Amino acid sequence: EVQVVESGGGLVQAGGSLRLSCAASGFPFDDYAIGWFRQAPGKQREEVACISRGERSTNYADAVKGRFTISSDNAKNTAYLLINSLKPEDSAVYYCGVAADYCSGIITDFGFWGQGTQVTVSS
Repeated sequence: EVQVVESGGGLVQAGGSLRLSCAASGFPFDDYAIGWFRQAPGKQREEVACISRGERSTNYADAVKGRFTISSDNAKNTAYLLINSLKPEDSAVYYCGVAADYCSGIITDFGFWGQGTQVTVSS
């Protein structure tokens, strides 16, 4: 059974940092791409970062480049999202998605999702 569990969210002040974790099980972790997405109230879910299978190349949304860093630890079957210089507009539920092969940028390619972790940034 595939399981994906996010953690690490919380309430932080603007300018602070958080590291989100995505613990996965039930599939060969390094054979799949892992994407981090966020969804704010009333908005569509958007991809913010993705790390592909294999060589683990990374992609970032323009809005987060330079502040967000995605990484993975294949030995722990866990992906991470380090968020620096948090802004109030980063407030959202952050989700981890799993996709076969590489980061396509297509949300429907991500077939498995976690329950999300809330990030709230106060100004």
